[in-house]
Amino acid sequence: MPTLKDTLEALVHRYEQPAFIATDPVSIPHGFDDPRDREVIGLYAALLAWGQRKTMLKKLAELCERMRYRPYAFVRHFDEGRDGPALAGFKHRTFQPVDALWLTRSLQAVLAQYGSLERLFVQHLPPSSPHVGPALEGFSETLLTILPGTPARLRKHLARPSTGSACKRLSLYLRWMVRPGPVDLGVWTRIDRARLVLPLDVHAGRQARAFGLLTRRQNDWRAVLELTAQCRRLCPEDPARYDFAFFGPGAFGEAPGYVVEQADDGGPA
Repeated sequence: MPTLKDTLEALVHRYEQPAFIATDPVSIPHGFDDPRDREVIGLYAALLAWGQRKTMLKKLAELCERMRYRPYAFVRHFDEGRDGPALAGFKHRTFQPVDALWLTRSLQAVLAQYGSLERLFVQHLPPSSPHVGPALEGFSETLLTILPGTPARLRKHLARPSTGSACKRLSLYLRWMVRPGPVDLGVWTRIDRARLVLPLDVHAGRQARAFGLLTRRQNDWRAVLELTAQCRRLCPEDPARYDFAFFGPGAFGEAPGYVVEQADDGGPA
């Protein structure tokens, strides 16, 4: 009988393939060559990565067109009088034009102050932290406070561990930016992938519980840390790789096909 790690590794190998890209939001940053463009449009893609995939990809393609296919330059040199009309009318589910405007303005301020989004994450990642939680918190709080008058409604799009959120979309963004390909982009070099956390949503949570890797019922930040700790036991240098094993089968409606026996301490055998 295969071990748990054998089964998870087989699933990772199955789904972490170039063919996965076309129908995934990671295809949007993959469409750009400049790492600065990938970093910027990747954040928009991750934050809007919910709902039906076909609709989501269509909206992200629309956003790229509105940014004249130069996302970094559009944000870095954004002028509301000149460029604001390009964002007028853009929305995706609860993400409204006012959110697009203020996110873009806040990102512009971050790029002016820090030079890159990676530097902002690193600024809030203490060397002693075993995971990127503090960086997620600091990144969101900076975007929410760097400009006076930022509307409170932007908070629903910029998750923070302190609120108990699983921070799924920002964790996914970090996975894209930090891990090497073929699916992820690996454009950031200053964050160790060993410190990444699992992007947790309903699909991944269901699969992780089926494998016996997650006991907490809520898909919240505590569950993220629990699942990440279990995955780190299996692959200390790259725990987030197992996102493919959880999300892939869950998103495509495939059963895990392997029930993990429970050890005496309640953890996976």
